[in-house]
Amino acid sequence: MMGTGATWQPIAERLGGRVDLAALDLPSHGRSPAWRPGEGGFFDKALTGAAGVLDDLAQGTADGRVDLIGHSLGAVAALRLAVGAPQRVRSLSLVEPVLFAALPAAARDPDGLLVRLASLTAKGAREEATAAFLHYWDGPVLAALPAPARAAMVDQMAAVMDSMPDLYEDRSGILTAGGLERIGVPAVLIAGARSPALIGAIAEVLAGRLPDAARAVVPKAGHMAPLTQPAAVAGLIAANLDRA
Repeated sequence: MMGTGATWQPIAERLGGRVDLAALDLPSHGRSPAWRPGEGGFFDKALTGAAGVLDDLAQGTADGRVDLIGHSLGAVAALRLAVGAPQRVRSLSLVEPVLFAALPAAARDPDGLLVRLASLTAKGAREEATAAFLHYWDGPVLAALPAPARAAMVDQMAAVMDSMPDLYEDRSGILTAGGLERIGVPAVLIAGARSPALIGAIAEVLAGRLPDAARAVVPKAGHMAPLTQPAAVAGLIAANLDRA
């Protein structure tokens, strides 16, 4: 969210051709078509596009399977794709999946981020909401960005807010009984040591349900570990690929 497929370039370089990589832009990100409220759910649109790419890529492999790698919202999308088509997946590498619905309701927003974002959005304070969102997730300082990048991120906050029911309430059904348990492939859940504590709690729940899951923590990293510590993250992804 608020990035592009190009942000995977440092990881791709460090994987050194181990796998062929296709990096997807979310709707309203990078070169993907725009999404606007009223056109259906943002997360649903992202999943529809990604599922089509998954099918195309899987058909081009020897065993009909691909390795799914995702970060943050992208990690939740990868998990949903794996639940929907486990036969298409060879391995699953998830960096900081933000599936808050994996936790008890009272533990999903311990710092009040969702409440604050909803309040600011309701008041029309979109720039302030965007700044708060970026700050919480260890992103850039909004005010320090060039005007075009700042405007794009403020515009993308509508997509962030629309995806909240998918993340906080599991609107797409990732946690349905038996779904995760069918993903019997090597999986790794990667977290930054400086990330909010709920990230580790989410990883613990997901790892407990995935049949072949490992957990890893990147020292000194926050939520943006793929960008700040790409060598460490790439090494953990490579180790998971070796298990597949």
